[in-house]
Amino acid sequence: MWSRSSSSRRQGQVTTADGDPERVLSQVQDLGDWLLANPQINGCNTFENLHFFLRTSKFDVDRTKKKLKNFYQMRAERTEWFENRDPKLPEIQELLNLGVFLPIGADAEQRMVVVIRTAAHDPKLHTQNNVFKTSKMILDLLLKLEPETCARGMVAILDMQGVQLGHALQMNPKLIKRSVESWTAYPCQPKLLEFTNAPRHVNLFLNTFRIFMTPKIRSRLLLRREGTSVICDQLPKELGGQGLSYKELSLKWKQLVEQNADFYVEQDKYKSQLK
Repeated sequence: MWSRSSSSRRQGQVTTADGDPERVLSQVQDLGDWLLANPQINGCNTFENLHFFLRTSKFDVDRTKKKLKNFYQMRAERTEWFENRDPKLPEIQELLNLGVFLPIGADAEQRMVVVIRTAAHDPKLHTQNNVFKTSKMILDLLLKLEPETCARGMVAILDMQGVQLGHALQMNPKLIKRSVESWTAYPCQPKLLEFTNAPRHVNLFLNTFRIFMTPKIRSRLLLRREGTSVICDQLPKELGGQGLSYKELSLKWKQLVEQNADFYVEQDKYKSQLK
């Protein structure tokens, strides 16, 4: 897939687990050949994409192949999240303005921190699927813009401020299962899922999430009445930090999504061919 000359140029860009860039280049070549031999997966076979999946799978080729297969199958199955991702659609514009998913920067361990505002939307006006769609549009762009930080893992602060019964009723067991599965299908692994500003009855709601989580992910779930345990220089004011406010972050990411409309057109080509 890549010539020796192009491979040698890549070596300065290769992140490895064992300090052997030649071995990693060979692994990425193997993954590229595997995708060509399995066209039904229809995955993006650029060096950057395959290297990212490999790195976040701890340089295990078999594990990377499984991750690639699951990721592109999810994108094909969840058409409600991964089709017609035009930033100018009114329903997307409204949710971008509200700021339902806000990346903020690296934590003390250089992992990517995102704030998920679970109750920013009005359940009478916005479907949960459109909330997930908008969130994954931002997440996909984040992986493109900040691959180094994202590759070290994701720290999610789920701010439940203002949550109402209507928000909980939107999250039926089927949707919760799909949401949990989507986190594990992405190449960037959740290292912490911290729920904050949680109401007293939140455990009844979170128990459904726990059912579908792997033991490892379940062990990374943390519940707080207020504030956050995450150490990050860019924490927003609403979480007691000195960073941009939710409103400022919403504007920032709305502009970035709109500026990258072509990115979504390109990305939408990559999804498995379902039988």
